[in-house]
Amino acid sequence: MAQLSVNVNKIATLRNSRGGDIPDVVHFSELILNAGAHGITVHPREDQRHITTEDVFSLQIFLLNYNRNASFHREFNIEGEPSERFVKLVLEAKPDQATLVPVRPGEITSDHGFNLKNKSEVDRLAPIIEKFHKEKIRVSLFMDTDSSQYKTAKGIGADRIEFYTGPFAHAYDQSEEAGKVYYKEYENAAEAAYKLGLGINAGHDLDTNNLKLFSHLPHLAEVSIGHRLVAQSLVDGMEKTVKSYLKILSKETGS
Repeated sequence: MAQLSVNVNKIATLRNSRGGDIPDVVHFSELILNAGAHGITVHPREDQRHITTEDVFSLQIFLLNYNRNASFHREFNIEGEPSERFVKLVLEAKPDQATLVPVRPGEITSDHGFNLKNKSEVDRLAPIIEKFHKEKIRVSLFMDTDSSQYKTAKGIGADRIEFYTGPFAHAYDQSEEAGKVYYKEYENAAEAAYKLGLGINAGHDLDTNNLKLFSHLPHLAEVSIGHRLVAQSLVDGMEKTVKSYLKILSKETGS
């Protein structure tokens, strides 16, 4: 079964829109983990428009305490751009996993993977991955389905890749058949990455509709889901929503 890491950025976005501490990111993270999720993901952007630096360390302390009494270890995944700011934050927070993501100034959300055909990009990522490994932090790179780049990802030390699943999700929104066309690309890419020894993560606009297909991706280790999960929780409540995602990931599709 692929693990579910819930991205709590949108909880912080709602809080920041009003100021103060409501809704509380740590409180909702506890609800999420109590419902059975395997981890918490955050993407602390430089402008701190949702997750703040303070949130990162509050969650670090929360997860350390939570895991002391947990039946299994819940992971902390921090996403961000390969910058000096982000590296410093990760080295201080020491998450289980750091997911490096290419970021364009002014973007609303992540919308593409790294281009490892660009030597300057490779030269920028390699020493960062080495620093994270020295602190025993697993490293994932946000990637598209161009499998010709995966050998380079493995060569610079990436432990996993995280597929940017936006194209698949948006196609699936149009029709299941359109989604299946894109899914085949991810299936082929997953097999290629696995043969190189890379683990497979995925994330972006996955939900309880398209996961019925995507959860069958070969070698899928983890999905990181935020926006659509939080949106669904506004209707169904957080506990029910998390459990519905877990049920699909476990392939238990019956009643």
